[in-house]
Amino acid sequence: MTRFQQSVPDNFDHSEHNGANSLEPSMPTPSDHNPNPEAELHPVTNQPVPISPSEADGSQLPVAPEPPGGHHKVAENPWIEGLKTIGLSAILAFGIRQIVAEARYIPSESMLPTLEVNDRLIVEKVSYRFSNPERGDIVVFWPTDRLKQENPSMKDAFIKRVIGLPGETIEVRGGRVYVNGQALRENYIAAEPEYQWGPEVVPEDSYLVLGDNRNNSYDSHFWGYVPRENIIGRAAVRFWPPGRVGELGPEPEYWD
Repeated sequence: MTRFQQSVPDNFDHSEHNGANSLEPSMPTPSDHNPNPEAELHPVTNQPVPISPSEADGSQLPVAPEPPGGHHKVAENPWIEGLKTIGLSAILAFGIRQIVAEARYIPSESMLPTLEVNDRLIVEKVSYRFSNPERGDIVVFWPTDRLKQENPSMKDAFIKRVIGLPGETIEVRGGRVYVNGQALRENYIAAEPEYQWGPEVVPEDSYLVLGDNRNNSYDSHFWGYVPRENIIGRAAVRFWPPGRVGELGPEPEYWD
């Protein structure tokens, strides 16, 4: 079989036809024009996309932005939240009790028939910050110095009705109470007083208080007057028992 061999002219320029008959693609390869073989090529221009040195060596990666202030919010322990809620409630309750109002119960029969044993009352403290007690008010007060001297262990508050105001002359005789010589009309007492007392002038910033159950009440006709500073507040509302719920009043009409 005859084998043919193509002759190449002596004057053929190999430099102009280098690779013309090669089976390799004629388009330039990335390694021919990319000085950085690891760089990413642009899909259109086929040119290396510039990258920073930190991206090239992997030393810096994108991170999620921090919230304002540079701190991540951490969920608080529910037990701590509960304790905070209880503490705040206790502070508010204490503040209300000290400034606005408090609940009291009746332990004795000294205020019959107006108040019965185990009645529950709301004692309001706001009005006496702007005005003074008036005749007929049912007040709650701390024991006076004389009461503490007679009974050092006495710490419980008292509840009585204001009868004599500062500067007034009070006398009890003939089953009636007299204020500056004029008899009071009292339709709330259990019975007429069976004792004689006075006449005496009520000291400044002090009040004479008596129980509505006149003959069974440990009150001013035994131990004297109540200083203004000892008064806690005014009994305003009865909230127990349910059948006797309501305001304590109306204010008595004392004069004929």
